[in-house]
Amino acid sequence: MSESNRSPENATFEQIGEVLRSHHSFVLLSHIRPDGDAIGSQLALGFALMAMGKSVRLINEDGLPENMAFLSGSERIELPPAVPLDVEVAIALDTATKPRLGDAALHAASNAGIWLNIDHHVSNPKYGDLNLIDSTSPATGQILYDLITRLDLPLPAESRDAIYVAVSTDTGSFQYPSTTAKTYEMAADLVRRGLDVGTINSQTYDENPYRRLELMRALLNTLERTPDGLVAHWTMRDQSRIDLALRPEDSEGLIDVIRAIRGVQVAVFFEELPDGKIRVSMRSKDRRYDVCQIATEFGGGGHALAAGIRMPGPIEEAKTRVLKAIHRRFDAAKPSPLS
Repeated sequence: MSESNRSPENATFEQIGEVLRSHHSFVLLSHIRPDGDAIGSQLALGFALMAMGKSVRLINEDGLPENMAFLSGSERIELPPAVPLDVEVAIALDTATKPRLGDAALHAASNAGIWLNIDHHVSNPKYGDLNLIDSTSPATGQILYDLITRLDLPLPAESRDAIYVAVSTDTGSFQYPSTTAKTYEMAADLVRRGLDVGTINSQTYDENPYRRLELMRALLNTLERTPDGLVAHWTMRDQSRIDLALRPEDSEGLIDVIRAIRGVQVAVFFEELPDGKIRVSMRSKDRRYDVCQIATEFGGGGHALAAGIRMPGPIEEAKTRVLKAIHRRFDAAKPSPLS
C-alpha cells in the first residue's frame, strides 16, 4: 500500500462493495487482544464473503479468545502464517491504528494489493486505501450490518450471530450511551432472521471461567478512589497473570464494575504486561471527560467514553502520569462531584 493511494475521505458503501464483488481472495484482520467486536466483525464479514463464493482467511495476531469460541465458525480464526498469503485484498476491522494488527499479521497480509479499513474509533487515521470510519457507530459490527444489508450481500447465520455479539459486547449489552434506536432496530432484524437471543446472551455473559472471578478478587484488593471520588482505579500486576494462569480475555469488561460506582466519572484499569509496558484502559460516564483525548497524550486512542494506552512502566509512574492527566481534564471541565 502506497501513501499516495490513501484517501482522507470515507469511501461509500458502493465503493467498498465494488472491491468486495470484483476480487476473489481476501484476508480479514483485527487488533491484538481481540474483543467481541473484533472477532465478531471478522466472522460477520468473512462468512458473508464466503457465501459469495470468495476465498477468505481470518487472521488474528493472538488467535481466537476462549470466550468467543462459542460463535459458529470461530474455528476459522487462525494465527498468522509465517509466509505471506497470496491474497488480493486485506481488510482491517475494528483496529484504530495499523500497528495494532500486530507484526506477524501485517507480514501475513503484506502481499495484498488493496487495503480496506473499516472501524468506529474516532482516533483512526484512515490508513487504508479505502476507509469506512464511522465514530458515531457503537461498534464495527453495526457498520458491517449496515454495509451487508445496504449492498444486499448474503447474511448467513454465522454473520447474523457474530454481528449481534460484536455490537452487544461493545455496547455493554446495549447499555452505553452510543446505543441508538438504530442499534435496537438492527437487533430486532437479527432476531427476525433467526437469532436465538437467550442462548447467545447466555453463551456471551454466563460462561465465565473460575479464574476470572479469582482475578476480580485480586483486583478488588487493589481498588483505590481519588479523594474527590471522581476516579476509581485498580491494578493488575503481571505476577497475577502467572499465578492465576490468566488469558488476555479474562479481564475483558471487568472495568465496568468500578465504572458503576456512584460518583465515579472515570474508571481506570492499569495492567502490567510481560514486556514491562503498562496497558491502561479508561472508561468515562460523561463526554465532558473525554478519555480519548487523554489517551492521545500518551500515544493511545479510542472513543470519548472508552479509550486505551500502552505506555512505558514502571506501573506506579504510569499511574501517576495518567491520573494527573485525568484531573487536568476535570479541571478544564470544572466538574462537580456527584453525591
